[in-house]
Amino acid sequence: MTAAGGNTRVGIIGTGVISGTYLDHLEVLPGVEVVAVADIDLERATEVASKRGNLRAMRSEDLLTDPDVDVVLNLTIPAAHAPVALAALEAGKHVYGEKPLAVRRTEAEPLLAAAAARGLRIGCAPDTVLGTGIQTARAALDRGDIGVPTAATASFVTPGHERWHPAPEFYYQDGGGPLLDMGPYYLTALVTLLGPVARVTARAGSAHAERTIHTGPRAGTTFGVDIPTHLTGVVEHTSGALSTVLMSFDIWASRMPRIEIYGTQGTLAVPDPNNFDGEVELWSPQAGEWRALDVAGGYAGAGRGVGLADMARAIRTGEPHRASGSLAFHVLDVMESLLEAAERDQPVQVLSTVERPAAVPLGASPDQA
Repeated sequence: MTAAGGNTRVGIIGTGVISGTYLDHLEVLPGVEVVAVADIDLERATEVASKRGNLRAMRSEDLLTDPDVDVVLNLTIPAAHAPVALAALEAGKHVYGEKPLAVRRTEAEPLLAAAAARGLRIGCAPDTVLGTGIQTARAALDRGDIGVPTAATASFVTPGHERWHPAPEFYYQDGGGPLLDMGPYYLTALVTLLGPVARVTARAGSAHAERTIHTGPRAGTTFGVDIPTHLTGVVEHTSGALSTVLMSFDIWASRMPRIEIYGTQGTLAVPDPNNFDGEVELWSPQAGEWRALDVAGGYAGAGRGVGLADMARAIRTGEPHRASGSLAFHVLDVMESLLEAAERDQPVQVLSTVERPAAVPLGASPDQA
């Protein structure tokens, strides 16, 4: 199921803001070719297609049955991730989606089962962990630069997405919140670096019962908050390392690091996992100061969609793909377990597990490595 030139043909469902970023990067990524776009609003899909020149706009149900589409790129809102992905799998299409894989584990489990039964692939963002930032940190850990990793911190804070997003309500409804919105970047990075998670504990709350939109035609409109907007948790990796996680929509500013990893022989400062690149710094007792590490792995110049290109190559070669449904499911399981731990006020065992995805070698291309 590939085009004559060997490219994997992609159809996008969901033409909101993030679709533009994906389209920009997929146009230059090897091994993939976007051939169609669809949306619940056909006019919006038509407008997006017209700006790209060679894309077909269609209804979602038509894209699912289109024989010229090999992979469905699911860019719908979080609440629609699972039903759209399941429909694509049932139509015989591979699926790659935005994070999270689903809003609930119970929605995600049928996706993995359907893909396995049909011999299809599921991939899921974030694929930022495949860039040079996280992969250089991975190489440093695998080299033993900080000895045995024993702990980590991961912190994302903001005063709220309503300050920049013209329609932010979904961030504050079921399936939203700082953990499900930004947690996938941080937890996927932690699993990539330190391995799977065995147990979690957490506390959560909300600073505001209502939020006010600050930008766009609905500026000044208020709306209610339905979910926790601040969470602090401890994540216990199967390796024994302990990661402290802070995710908040309630904090104006912070000087805490995005991610730091602490080992028996030093400390590693890891760049923002929402980006593909960034400087990795090492502090060791021998040097007694921070020093920047040379890039040692990852897809250079990567952008949104590199995980899809990596999956397309893996489909052609029969190899495992890195931004996998299994990894996304484990991260979802960890996030839901953190919310459960906060609600129950007790530790929660994480029942799923996953192997660390293969490292991305220095100089690799997504259509070759």
